[in-house]
Amino acid sequence: MTLLQTLSTDSLSSMDSLAMGAEAKNIGLLDLLIKGGYMMAPLYLLFVLAIFIFVQKLITLNKAAKTPGHLMDQVKVLVQSGQIEKAKMLCAGENTPVANMIAKGVDRIGSPLKNIEVSIENVGKIEIYKLEKNLGLLATVSGAAPMIGFLGTVTGMIQAFISIAQEEGMVSPKLLSSGIYEAMITTAAGLVVGIVAYLGYNYLVTQVSKLVHNMEYTSIEFIDLLQDK
Repeated sequence: MTLLQTLSTDSLSSMDSLAMGAEAKNIGLLDLLIKGGYMMAPLYLLFVLAIFIFVQKLITLNKAAKTPGHLMDQVKVLVQSGQIEKAKMLCAGENTPVANMIAKGVDRIGSPLKNIEVSIENVGKIEIYKLEKNLGLLATVSGAAPMIGFLGTVTGMIQAFISIAQEEGMVSPKLLSSGIYEAMITTAAGLVVGIVAYLGYNYLVTQVSKLVHNMEYTSIEFIDLLQDK
């Protein structure tokens, strides 16, 4: 009798395993995302937000980096020849952080050198703020997404064990494993969103640093021009 019960139990387990295997083969990516539960909703929103911020900042930084390399040379020639208005118009036509800083310096020509430096620094601070805007939000997404994913896993595991506790008799391995893998989906999704946001954030920070360095170099070069004038 015991042998028959053992064989019956093994048979049921094998059938459950085969059913799970067949179900796993038929589950697509979209089905997995849907099975993640309601905690997937904020992860979807964070992913869309991260992509939106990354694309927006990438466009902004690409525009900001398009200052012609010969701009400073042209401004130098115009300033030394006394054509201040032409120098202003040249900078105004570029509309980039570097050009805006130079334009402010040209506009202040005739003032004490210290005042010109302060004016350029103030414009630089404003331009840097524009470049760094929303980067902090992207960093927040990179940290919050994995935490939300873990929270979804914990709540999913709680629900899975509640369902197991409510089962009468022998607990089906299918019920246990399906509840666990559905709960783990949110962890995977949270990590994916967090990694994407983190990589995007670090890339943008690197690009901003390059632009800031270029702005500082240009401002120093412009001040040297005024000193030599």
